[in-house]
This record gives sequence, structure tokens and C-alpha cells, in this order.
Amino acid sequence: MNDFTEKIEDTNQELKCHQCGAILKYKPGTTSLSCEYCGAQNDIEIKSDVPIVEIDYMDFINNKLKTEVKQEVATVKCTSCGASTTLKPNVTSDQCPFCGTSLVISNGTTSSQLRPESMLPFKIEQKKAMELFGQWVKKLWFAPNKLKKFIHSIDKLVGMYIPYWTYDSDTYSDYTGERGTYYYVTESYTTTENGRSVTKTRQVRKIRWAAVSGHVNHWFDDVLVPASNTLPKKYVMNLEPWDTENLVPFDDKFLSGFKAESYQIDLKQGFEEAKGIMDETIRNLIRQHIGGDEQRIHTVDTKYSNITFKHVLFPLYISAYQFHNKIYRFLVNARTGEVQGERPYSFWKIFFFSLGVAAVIAALVYLYYTYGQSS
Repeated sequence: MNDFTEKIEDTNQELKCHQCGAILKYKPGTTSLSCEYCGAQNDIEIKSDVPIVEIDYMDFINNKLKTEVKQEVATVKCTSCGASTTLKPNVTSDQCPFCGTSLVISNGTTSSQLRPESMLPFKIEQKKAMELFGQWVKKLWFAPNKLKKFIHSIDKLVGMYIPYWTYDSDTYSDYTGERGTYYYVTESYTTTENGRSVTKTRQVRKIRWAAVSGHVNHWFDDVLVPASNTLPKKYVMNLEPWDTENLVPFDDKFLSGFKAESYQIDLKQGFEEAKGIMDETIRNLIRQHIGGDEQRIHTVDTKYSNITFKHVLFPLYISAYQFHNKIYRFLVNARTGEVQGERPYSFWKIFFFSLGVAAVIAALVYLYYTYGQSS
């Protein structure tokens, strides 16, 4: 037992219609909860006077991490794909949104996690997301026919909130390296022309390297780090940009009717990943600072200051498709409609296409030797 009193807030309470008492679901793109039975719209009061706060990272780690408001979450780890999904306390079973495998709450654990402070609610409805997903699939070459039939199952697209960390930081980077400057020299060479050996000259480019050192400063705003290990990072990152300027204070009403994944990458791990993202930008700045025609970077020593963070939730639609015992995941940014994902290939479509190409080439060769040479 920890020597402090945790403040626990349950964010998984059910929300009931004020007219008929039915369970409500958040209607994407609005600020209301919709009742599927009586059609009533139950408004969500957005606290516009509550600012989206950037939290001081070092102060939080050193002084507030143990006492910060937390939420009680029931987490079930999928036995198939390893995803950790958060279920409501009253839910006894569900399907994994990442691969479709059945989940049972008795196999899960209950824990306390840092509560998100802000979020981007769903903006695109499931039907529209399915249309965008379908358009993306239809553009895929050599996709299995079963995949194209799969896109007509709207229930296969699950709305899911994914946890993110965002970081701001001032950086000061000392570097050493080399600046490369092009110069040209005239060289003689011998070649054969008309059966005779002749000597010619040509300009050859070379590089003159000079040692350099210096420093660059840069302020990073909202470096985004997915706090999930479940989804392929490549595709998650390609869903950006996220409109973080439209963040709203966290409200569990926006979660009604959707699932949420609990974070697997904690605050400290997240900042280490953020450093890697920042490093790419820093190295580009160093190359610009070195100048010249080419650059070599030998060492970079970066110091971080004025670090702040936010714990946020971003909305995705997720679909999982199994083909030849392998799971392929598709993602739709529920704010912008951007679609990303893994895709299977149909062996037979590729085979018959290759066969067709080979047949066309063979026919052209035959026609050439039959009629081309005789003419």
C-alpha cells in the first residue's frame, strides 16, 4: 500500500437520457449525447473557462506524480495481439478492437492511472469513416476480394480513444562536425576514338572538409508521442497532424459509446521518445547552421529546459482484418478522415497479373520476329 492517499475518479460511469433513461452515446461532431430510443439530444456543457494547461514536467515528476488525480481503470490484455483495452466496470465481455478476439473481464486487472486532462472528441461519424476506409481499400492494388467485401461491414469499424503525451521544451544543442565545400580539379584521361588513343581533360568534383563546432537553439511545441505499443507506430504517426489547438477539457461524456485504450508508455518513457523525435529536427538545424555543400555531424549534446506536458486522448476508428492467419489493422483519424493501415496482398491476383504481363511480352516478341524482321 502506498504511503499517500490516491484520489480516484471513475470516468466509466454510464450516462442516461434525461427523458427516457436509456443509455446515451456521444454524437460525433457535436456537443451532445444522443438517445437512440427517443431521439433526445442531451447537451454536453464544455467548460470554456477551463484552460488547457501545460504541466511543468520536472515539478510533476519530482513533487506531484504520486498525489495527482487518477482514474480507476479495468484493463484487459488481449491474448491474441497483446493490446491493453479499458472496459467499463459493468462490462463482463467484449471484443478486442485491435484484432476482434473475445475479451473477458475476469482475465483483466484493475489499476490506477493518470487521468487525461484534455481530449479531441470524435468529429467524423462511423458511417463517414467507413466510406473513407472503403475508398482507401478500393485504391489498393492486388487486395484480396474478401477485404473488399469486408469494408461493407460497418460494425467492423470501432471508435477508440488512444492515449498520447504531448511535450513542449526549449533545447540548447552543442555540436561538433565538419563542413564540406565542393571544388573542382582538371584531370587528364585517355580514351579511344576512331581506333586511336587520345588524351582528354575533364573537371572532377572533390570535397574540402573543415572542422566546425557551434550550438543551435529551438523551442518545440506539442511533440506528440503515442502512449500505446499496440498499433504500428509508422501508421499512427502518419495520421498526423492532430488539431491540438481544438483540445477540450477531459469529459467522460465524450467517451460514451466509444472504447478507450489505457496508456502503456508512461510519462518518463514518453519524454525519452519525444527526445528522439526532437533529435531529427535538431540535426536538420545543425546541418543548416554548418552550411557548405555537405555536412558531417560528429557529436550532439542537447540540454532540455522549460519542459511541459499534457496527457490527452485522440479519436480513431480502428478495424482489424485477418488474412492467412495474420492480422492487418486499419486506422482512420476521426478528426480529419486520414486513413492509414497495413494491407494484405492476394497471391493469386499477383500471379495471374504476372502471367498476363508475361503473355503480352511473349506475344510482342513473337510478332516482332514474325513480321518485324521480314519487313
